[in-house]
Amino acid sequence: MGAGASRVRLRQAVLVASELEPVASALRSALDLDEPFRDPGVGLFGLANTVFALGDCFLEIVSPITPDTAAGRYLARHNGDGGYMVIFDLEDLDGARRRAAALGVRVVWQVDLPDISGTHLHPADMRGAIVSLDRSEPYGTWRWGGPQWTGRTGTGAAGRLAGVTIAVGDPAAVAARWGEVLGVALGEQEDGSVMRLDGGEVRFAKAAGEHDEGLVEIAIDLPRELRGGPGAIELGGVRLRRTATPG
Repeated sequence: MGAGASRVRLRQAVLVASELEPVASALRSALDLDEPFRDPGVGLFGLANTVFALGDCFLEIVSPITPDTAAGRYLARHNGDGGYMVIFDLEDLDGARRRAAALGVRVVWQVDLPDISGTHLHPADMRGAIVSLDRSEPYGTWRWGGPQWTGRTGTGAAGRLAGVTIAVGDPAAVAARWGEVLGVALGEQEDGSVMRLDGGEVRFAKAAGEHDEGLVEIAIDLPRELRGGPGAIELGGVRLRRTATPG
């Protein structure tokens, strides 16, 4: 992010699972996470969830508990668990909403509360995942993380959400769409495009096929002393890439 630019942060990555507890338990063990927050508000979407705080960012798992949910249809289309949503914390949310509307991107859910605002964009228009445009007030708080984060900042388990990888049929076009909506310039890498944010990044890679599209990797920086160590593991239908931070 350039000096004086409005901040855009990768704040939360969301997985969808047919069975919530086994995936939540595996994720908690792999990253040495604390007890999760369970948000009753997601019942509005026919879901149950767990939300884990990692530093001042979050990892969420959702699972359908009623028939005919968007999450359930995603599981059916992708033949199992996988990456589902990417949530950004933007200072200039109004600008991002205007840019999305100008591009014809449909909004599937929107809320404006005193301490947070959220806007879920239609995945067919953004491609790769549901994109949520959010704004925390004060910046850095996070109602979606639970009461201890509502209107105030905090610190979760040791580590940092460093990035996600989105696999799609046309990485350059999808990267351009995400970058335009978020107001973030794109960089290039050997195998695709990268969107560098305030403290994190989103990478766009070529999907092998239609059913391989989606949020396919979550990158986590962890202190060296944490159990499990660096390396990649498959968990909840995504690749969890753990890197050791200095110290």
